[in-house]
Formats: sequence, C-alpha cells, structure tokens
Amino acid sequence: MEFKQLELNKESNWFKKIIRSSHTKKSLIYTAIGAIGGLVYYYITEGKHLDVIIAGDILKTMLIGGLLGFFITNSPCARNKC
Repeated sequence: MEFKQLELNKESNWFKKIIRSSHTKKSLIYTAIGAIGGLVYYYITEGKHLDVIIAGDILKTMLIGGLLGFFITNSPCARNKC
C-alpha cells in the first residue's frame, strides 16, 4: 500500500482576506471619492454663501456622498447580477 502525504495549508484569517480583496479596496476608494464629492457639493451650494460653516451639515453631505460611492460599487448591477 502506498500513501500520499497529506498537505495541510494553514487558512488565512477571513478578516485579512476581506481587507486584501480588490473589491474591498475598490469600495473604499469609491466611498472616499463620494465623500469628497459631497464636500465639494456642499461648498459649491452653501459654503460660499455662509459666513459660518456648520460642521454637522458638512458631515451629512459627506456621509451621503460616501454612501452613494459605496452603493455604486456594491449595487447588484455593478456585480453583473441585474
């Protein structure tokens, strides 16, 4: 009888696997671009006209822009599942 040696590879951590994936990197880049777009949108529409810029409003528009950027990369149509 001949036996083959069983090779066991140590599994990588699932968290590291998710962080290192190209889709995660793409999602983070698009989210950052969306947040910057939200900041630019706020500055163009309201920031020039106000003497005092309200931080809460800036954060709201950046959050909305970031969510739109995240949705662009994670929507079903972006993953060819429409």
